Parts: sequence; structure tokens; C-alpha cells
Amino acid sequence: MGSLPLSSDSPTMVCAPIMGESVDQVIDEMHKAKAQGADVVEVRLDCIKHFQAHQDLEIILKSKPLPIIIVYRPKCEGGLYEGDETARLEALHSALKLGADYVDFELKVASELMSKQNRFHCGGTKVIVSCFLDGMTPSKEELSNLAAHMQATGADIIKVVTSASNITELTRLFDLLSCNQMPVVAYSVGERGLISQLLSPKFGGTLVYGSIEGKVVPGLPTLESLRKAYRIEYIDSNTKVFGLISKPVGHSKGPILHNPTFRHMNINGLYVPMFVDNLKEFFEVYSTPDFAGFSVGFPYKEAVIQFCDEVNPLAQSIGAVNTIVRRPSDGKLIGYNTDCEASVTAIEDALQECQCINGKQSLVSPLSGKEFVLVGAGGAGRALAFGAKTRGARIIIFDIDFERAKKLAHAVSGEARPYGDLPYFQPEKGSILANATPIGMHPNKDRIPVSEASLGVFQLVFDAVYTPRKTTLLKEAEAAGAIIVSGVEMFLRQAIGQFDLFTGRKAPKEFMREIVLAKF
Repeated sequence: MGSLPLSSDSPTMVCAPIMGESVDQVIDEMHKAKAQGADVVEVRLDCIKHFQAHQDLEIILKSKPLPIIIVYRPKCEGGLYEGDETARLEALHSALKLGADYVDFELKVASELMSKQNRFHCGGTKVIVSCFLDGMTPSKEELSNLAAHMQATGADIIKVVTSASNITELTRLFDLLSCNQMPVVAYSVGERGLISQLLSPKFGGTLVYGSIEGKVVPGLPTLESLRKAYRIEYIDSNTKVFGLISKPVGHSKGPILHNPTFRHMNINGLYVPMFVDNLKEFFEVYSTPDFAGFSVGFPYKEAVIQFCDEVNPLAQSIGAVNTIVRRPSDGKLIGYNTDCEASVTAIEDALQECQCINGKQSLVSPLSGKEFVLVGAGGAGRALAFGAKTRGARIIIFDIDFERAKKLAHAVSGEARPYGDLPYFQPEKGSILANATPIGMHPNKDRIPVSEASLGVFQLVFDAVYTPRKTTLLKEAEAAGAIIVSGVEMFLRQAIGQFDLFTGRKAPKEFMREIVLAKF
């Protein structure tokens, strides 16, 4: 595993889109962007209401705290402008004459201007020629031909924006970035396109976009995350990529834990969320050594096993994988499960801490002989069930898929109950409740998987959901007098195990715990 580059002289600039509805808002947002770490701002004139071209441009350009890209996007190109085309082009030419740092022209317009003796170059202003492609991302060859056509307009920078419907399309953009000799901006919009921003510096992209605080844009990281979590200025062609394979991925806290830990240990690695729709297609496309390992989240922990070349015996017996490492020697994918020990030790430690406070200590697991009520028989549920089994607990399983519950119960010598019986289930006094379903996760934060009346019977309640940190289930269980264990504790422990596997080095446990306590 390589070390971090000695200097942060990345050619990639961080750009903040500015979409204020008035000149005052634009100026305010530009200053916020600078304070939050932007290198350049992209001002969308088509978002300004009652825009007065020459007058407003003069004010904006005189007030700019950073280099500025002027964009005036018509509706047919994904923008908001629906007025006269001549007036729009005159505004862009005014931006050139007034000395904007960059002015963006759509490819069609640039081609027409080029045929009229290259009218769009002026002074020191650099011209960006852009093209928005709706629908499926073109092939590598088609993108290469498009780039050549754009370059022929005399552009200083070319910009290609797509709307990928599958993460597998993004590698074509990475090829475009890495194969061109001129400055290129290439990314995809939407949640599936997020890594096209985050990995742009690795493949030589000119810009990576980040949103200012309070102005969330789907598919864009925030400026703060680019500067603090991802530290994109240290990403280079040698950076190894680790990703969370999940659907959805918006809830993931992995980047704010793994990335600072990589830097703390001087490891040139980057951890990113990967919105994956099809596992088979994903692993076929993301097959290079650059993509060195993966975390596996909902709903893929069981299904992903078939795409591993080898599976660790514990993960094989559980039937779920949450960690995959690409073996450097032969590129094979090796599957592991760090959820099992992470979840069961988090529960054990909480029970043992309670026993110590009460003056009781034992070498036997505090789970031994206890009724262990598990809600959810998916990947996380399987890890909990097998962990509880190794500690001698008596396991009762509820799942909306009764056949899946019965299959897991058989594997751990437990008992399956119909999911519909859960609201009426009467647990034994002092039993354990573990929620391994997404119930309680944002945005459905107010739901709990069991009846509120039963919570006081449980000695301990564990919730695998970690967003929010203290779920409604944990709040109500705590109010009822139960010991509570947050999914954050399981998340931390499984992440420590993943770091060991990803890097071949021992994770700095206390450093990672400090991050979790501060950020989660």
C-alpha cells in the first residue's frame, strides 16, 4: 500500500456552483464558497431572476473573491434560460469583454462561432466548451470522438456532463479524463455519479464540484467533505480506491472514518460511497487493481458471496460478506465478515460493564443461556445470529420473509416466528433484543420493530441502524430501563476489522474511536 504524496500540488481545482436568484445572493454565495474551500466558482446566470446582462455582470465580476466561470445555460441544455438566444450570447460575450476568468459555451454554439472566425476568444479569458449528454453514457470511442470535435473548436477546456443510470458507465468518463492531453472536466450528475466527482483528481480531471453548506445538490459532495473528509488535494494516480457497495449510499459515514484514518497512517487510499444497481456488472467493470477493496452494505451482503473468488470460513458459515479485498498477487476477490464479532462483542461488553458495576464478573459470556430476539434475517442479522450462537444464546428470529427466518433459525439451532406475531410477542424477562432491519433509519426514523410495551422486559436492546446514532428504538428502550447499544459501536468495530484487511496493518483503534465520538 503506497504512502501519501509528499506535496499537495494537484492540478484539480475545487469548484462551487453558484445558483443565487439575485446578484446579492450570488455575491454572498461566492464568499461562502471561498470560506468553505473552493478554488473557483461557477456562476449560473440563468438562475438570476430579472437578470440585466451588462450591469449585473459588472457587479458580479468586480465583487468576485475567486476566479469565476460564467455559465448561461438554456433550458434545452439543462439550464433555466428560456429567452432570446441572441440576448444570451450577447451576455456571454459581455462576460468575455469584462474579463471573466472563464466563460462556458455549449458545443453547438462554439462550433457555430468557430465557423465565424473564432469570435469567442478575448483577452486572458479561457473558454470552456461544454456538452451535456442525456441518456446512456456513450462508448469510450464515441466520447473520444466527441472530445476531438470539442477540442477542434479552439476550446481551452472541454467539459462533458452525463446523466448515468448505472455506476458502470462512469469508467468511460475516467478513460476520457486520463487519455486527453488538454484540460478536461467530465462527470455524471445524480447519486450514481458521485464518484465521478470524487475520483476526478485520480484520473487527471481539471475540476471537481462541491456544494456550499445549505445548498445541497444531488450527486455533489459538499465543499467541506472534499476538503476535510476526502482531502482531494492529496489524491493522485497512485491512490488506491476502497468503496462502499450499497443501495442507497447517502447514509454512509464510512468516508469520514476511513479517509482520515488512511491519512493518519500515511496510506494513499480513498474511501468512497458507490451506488450499485447490479453486482455482476459492477465487478466486471471495476476489476482493476486501482479498486483495491470494498465494504458491502444493504442489500447485498448475502448476494455478493457469489462474486467472491474465495470466502473466509467464518463469512462462508454465516452466509454473508461485508468486506472484500482484492488480493494484490492475483487480483482475486476475497470475502470476509467483520460484522459478526463487531456486533456480538459490542453487546457482550455492554452487558459485562453492567455486571462489573453490579459487582458480578464471570468468564462465561453474558449471552450464554439468554433469550436472544433477533429482528431481521438479512446480512447483518445473520452475523448477529451466528455471533450469538457461538456465545450460547437461545435465538428467536423474526423476518418479513418467514422462509428466510426459518433457514437462518435452522443454521443456528434457533426458532423462527412469523413476522406478524412480533407486535404481540412476549419476551422473557432479561432477554436481548437486536434489530437488524432498516426500521428506524433515516428517513423513517420514528418507527420501531417491536411493541413499545415490551421494551421494559429486555435487559439490553441493540440497533444495527446507526443513522441516527440514537434511534427511536434506543430512546424508548432507554426510557424503559434497558441497556442500549447503538449501531455506531458495531459500525466502529467492523470498520476497524475492515481497515486491518484493507491495508494489512493494525488499525489505530483509539484514533478511529475519537473520530466516531466527534463526528457521529
